[in-house]
Amino acid sequence: MIAEFGHLALILAFMLSLFQMTVPMVGAAKGWHGWMDSARPAALAQLMLMLISFGALTVAFVTSDFSVKLVHDNSHTSKPFIYKISGVWGNHEGSLLLWVLILALFGAAAAVFGNNLPPTLRARVLAVQASVTAAFYGFIIFTSNPFWRMGNPPFDGRDLNPLLQDPGLAFHPPFLYLGYVGLSMAFSFAVAALIEGRVDAAWARWVRPWTLAAWVFLTIGIALGSWWAYYELGWGGFWFWDPVENASFMPWLLAAALLHSAIVVEKREALKSWTILLAIMAFGFSLIGTFIVRSGLITSVHSFANDPERGIVILAILVFFVGGALTLYAVRAPALTAKGVFAPVSREGALVVNNVLLAVACFVVLVGTMWPLIAEMFWGRILSVGPPFFNQAFTPFMVVLALALPLGSIMPWKRGSLGRSLRPLRGALILTGAVMTLVFAVSTGRSALAVIGAGLGAWLVFGAIAELVHRTGNSGLSRLARLPRADWGKAVSHSGLGITFIAIALITAWQVEDIRVAQIDEPYKLGPYDVVLRSVDRVDGPNYISAMAMLEVTRDGRPVAVLNPEKRVYTVQNMPTTEASIDYGFLRDVYLVLGDQQPDGGWAVRGYIRPFANWIWAGSILMALGGLISLTDRRYRVAAGASRDARARGAVPAE
Repeated sequence: MIAEFGHLALILAFMLSLFQMTVPMVGAAKGWHGWMDSARPAALAQLMLMLISFGALTVAFVTSDFSVKLVHDNSHTSKPFIYKISGVWGNHEGSLLLWVLILALFGAAAAVFGNNLPPTLRARVLAVQASVTAAFYGFIIFTSNPFWRMGNPPFDGRDLNPLLQDPGLAFHPPFLYLGYVGLSMAFSFAVAALIEGRVDAAWARWVRPWTLAAWVFLTIGIALGSWWAYYELGWGGFWFWDPVENASFMPWLLAAALLHSAIVVEKREALKSWTILLAIMAFGFSLIGTFIVRSGLITSVHSFANDPERGIVILAILVFFVGGALTLYAVRAPALTAKGVFAPVSREGALVVNNVLLAVACFVVLVGTMWPLIAEMFWGRILSVGPPFFNQAFTPFMVVLALALPLGSIMPWKRGSLGRSLRPLRGALILTGAVMTLVFAVSTGRSALAVIGAGLGAWLVFGAIAELVHRTGNSGLSRLARLPRADWGKAVSHSGLGITFIAIALITAWQVEDIRVAQIDEPYKLGPYDVVLRSVDRVDGPNYISAMAMLEVTRDGRPVAVLNPEKRVYTVQNMPTTEASIDYGFLRDVYLVLGDQQPDGGWAVRGYIRPFANWIWAGSILMALGGLISLTDRRYRVAAGASRDARARGAVPAE
């Protein structure tokens, strides 16, 4: 009965979302406070019902209730416990249930923390959020019911996709969904503001923490997915421009642009129309990502479903919400006049450049991702757009962005001077030049990519430090400690981006790759290391059998590591997987992958030296940490100041 109880809770949550999307919206239009206030308890009750529904499905997986079809299709009694839990969202139906749970979670959070919002705006935000949630409730209930029972339940299940039986994939989807769905709050605020007819500094301050939280979760989710692909898929890379990777990267780029654009609205009451458009499109690209993953139109190791019919429903949801929001935007946007006037050389101008670069970069990724599909649909041509296109088309925008960020961050508002703004950055320029010289000396005879990439990354890191020092003036460390947390968060995030730039450039320029047939006890060279295959033994896992190698790695006769790459076969699905073995280091990774046994008795072994690989994820962690530090800024937690600012300056009507 637990599955039926979860199904009932899901249906009740759907009915409650229909109430929440209509009654508060009517109340806001009529000025009926009772109707507007009903949004808060409805949002909280929705969350409670979704926790019950999701908990019921989790219990079904943990207890191996194979009478539930979803459990039968994605679980097995011999599967480790952690993968029984992650199996809840390791499929189409369960992941959608997690999606709507997070939608309800953000709606409830807005109800709890939105006390400083004007009552009409809060009611409309919660109503718009409920409308998005209701659409996905309907999608689950009518096309993707996770609680479907089987008439004659079997004794065991079909097991979870072996590629998903990994700790990285246990945590990657929830964080990614928190980012995807978190952008729904920015969308709800944008649509509510358009309906309300006002966008002002207070609105920008309210929308920023929601966008920042979504961006942080997206950063963590993308980093976890990249790390998983690095060590699990056995390709030795960290990013492959896979369509589903791109689907998460595009809203990340637009969310970053929205964060910077909202600053201009808050500080200068400019770029209002553009910021509203970014809020709509950021969530729109999240829905595009959902469509890509679940429609079956694009094949990927990350895809959850291959069902064009359900993909059409998602496309209809996308068209309805994004199309409706853009129609409302077209009606209201001309009236959102900007108050702040600024010169091209100013912080506002630098933030405009930032936004243009991020938006165009997102468009480039979209074209590269969708072009093969468009070419096949309209011209019948089978095309492949791979990493060379993305690297050449996307990289120049990131180069310009890296050059502009430190300079733009230190410029004054309204009007600035390039020469005056460069003065506080002289130390950063000198240190950047020193780093480039060092990298050039080390990489003599190699690609210039290492020098340029390391220089750009160093410029971002030292520029962020120089900005903090500049803000202290002559007050020294005492002033530094009193800087707003948002300033510290920005510096940490920009430094993290710089470290990631350095890592990507050096791993691309300096990596070593070796593919060979290794014989037992015959050493071979891998860069500066000596590797010898000692044995390959059969190992029985909980739900797989494995051929596990023992490879000894030495350098100049000194032991470095003993690595144990595996070739696994999961017995239920009879599916092979590759488990790389990595010796992680601060400056390099030694990465070994075991292939198939050869007719002469040897084994295929792929080896890589990946310099600065861990810096990629260290930079991602710093970017997310910077966002979290900014979220602790009192101004964004409380937003009380925003209310006062709104009353002092007056809102800008769009009538």
